[in-house]
Amino acid sequence: MSDTGTSVSPDLRRIWRGVRIPLALLLLIVLTGLALVLSRGDQTSGQLEPGSYEPGGSRALAQLLGRQGVNVHPAHTIDEALQQADGGTLLITAPDLVPGNGLVELRRRVAHLVLIAPGPEALRQVLPSVTVAGTGDVRTLAPDCTVGSAVAAGPAALGGVRYRTTDPSARSCYRDGADPTFVQFADRTGTVTVLGTSAPLTNDRLADEGDAALTMRLLGDHGRLVWYLPSPTDPALGGDKKPFFDLIPAGWRYGALTAGIAVVLLALWRARRLGPVVREPLPIVVRAAETAEGRARLYRRGGATGHAAETLREAARVRLRSRLGLPRDADPASLVETVSTRAGRAPAEIGSVLHGPPPANEAELVRLADELDRVEREVERS
Repeated sequence: MSDTGTSVSPDLRRIWRGVRIPLALLLLIVLTGLALVLSRGDQTSGQLEPGSYEPGGSRALAQLLGRQGVNVHPAHTIDEALQQADGGTLLITAPDLVPGNGLVELRRRVAHLVLIAPGPEALRQVLPSVTVAGTGDVRTLAPDCTVGSAVAAGPAALGGVRYRTTDPSARSCYRDGADPTFVQFADRTGTVTVLGTSAPLTNDRLADEGDAALTMRLLGDHGRLVWYLPSPTDPALGGDKKPFFDLIPAGWRYGALTAGIAVVLLALWRARRLGPVVREPLPIVVRAAETAEGRARLYRRGGATGHAAETLREAARVRLRSRLGLPRDADPASLVETVSTRAGRAPAEIGSVLHGPPPANEAELVRLADELDRVEREVERS
């Protein structure tokens, strides 16, 4: 039966039957991802973002403040912060990123300014009497002060940046060693509170110790809270150009990652062998005798009698060493002596056969081949 009409190449129908289930699964994954993204609504992400559900976000605190009647107004640029800062409380999560003299202007516009881990430059603008004393671990510390919010909250997760102050009117709490990690200063302009770490504001630490009580009393003392998150991309810093990856919504990045994983799994599944390996006969079969004959003709054409003789001698020496149990690197004298003993010939005669001079012509080459065969047969019979 002829198989010339059988095709091993898959047609469109076979391809469709093979990929329809993976494509359906991929479509289901994409639709599920889109549904999850749409059902979650407009969300933000990032450290201390009031709308972020992430462990480092602050949505839990923002929700608690909202239930207590505090209006939370996020701001990400200095212009937004200046527009919204009109009395009330202002929280600045990264004071060192506030451009220019923005801290000075912002303090004038609010009744209570809360700074998270400010550095020397930020302190110079707002609290010149306070300096950075070092850094430490974030752990549970006791208030050990008279600030009402700290006393009511009790122990809380503080630490981080430690401060020192020369102003006797400044109140210091939550000391790490001799240096406080909470400093509060009040004058006619308003109140400034410095925290050495943002840990009490985050979702994953809010329920620890007195973190919730402390942060809600600090940020909820007025009905209006401006939540300012300075960013290096603030146009006021000349950073208005964002990378293309940052412009892609987080939901689309998640969907692209899911689709990429599905494509990789599909490729791995389809990479399996579709059937048994087809054996094809070799186009040409060359026998060993023909190969040897062809090489002999080449030697003859090139007049390489000496090379052919050395090839025959080396092959005989290898076989003799193996038959006599000698090591591969046995020296010629040991081989000659052992062969002469087994064959019953003189060492000089065996040495001439195995290591003699090259033959001068083809007749001598034939005689050498016969002698090598005779020596091997004698050793084999012995």
